[in-house]
Amino acid sequence: MSNNPVQFANREFYHLIQRGIDDRNIFIDESDYYRGIFSFYEFNNADPVIIRERRLERARQKVSREDPSGTLAELEKIEAARRDLLINIHCFTVMPNHFHLLVEQLKDNGISTFMNKIGGYAYYFNQKHHRKGRLFQDNFKAVHIEGEEQLKTTFVYIHANPASLIEPGWKEKGIKDVDKVMEFLENYKWSSFGDYIGKRHFPSLTSRDFLTEIMGGPDGCHKFVRDWLLYKNSFLI
Repeated sequence: MSNNPVQFANREFYHLIQRGIDDRNIFIDESDYYRGIFSFYEFNNADPVIIRERRLERARQKVSREDPSGTLAELEKIEAARRDLLINIHCFTVMPNHFHLLVEQLKDNGISTFMNKIGGYAYYFNQKHHRKGRLFQDNFKAVHIEGEEQLKTTFVYIHANPASLIEPGWKEKGIKDVDKVMEFLENYKWSSFGDYIGKRHFPSLTSRDFLTEIMGGPDGCHKFVRDWLLYKNSFLI
């Protein structure tokens, strides 16, 4: 997973894509999705990390919990301060056979180190699903983001990706019902889109302030995705 031709630089943005070997599914049930996303959070640390099952269960329980007093948010800030981050994760989407990340490297070799650590998910997956061998393709794909327009387009592309789960082939054939697809994307739990538009899915995982400002706030984030789907549709239908 580490032999990537892209030379990563600190404080630069990259779109990362990792697929299962032979495009096999790498997230099969809800527990796999939770474990994968929790791995993104835990392995984003320069220090050695061992995922504890009890800690994973606590994190799973607090995902959708509301905390009007703000206590949870403060605890999350304290917890984040204890980690020595390798990267900032700005966006993510997890799909059955692959995942997307929009990240900013913070430390030398931060992206490569992080993606190597994510290989620990494969050990969990193989143990749970009684399989052996590699889970991921040899190399993850990385695209260097050059400029604000590409950054916005990548934000939209990552968050629109799950549309294929309810409208297969939409990129080639168009979308029959944009409103239905937008509702699906808004509520798709395994993506940072919900957090950007005001829903609390996995708020501790992503650094959202920078992109939220660029996109024009939560309403702007929503509008960019919807407008992009409508634009793509206008050329296909």
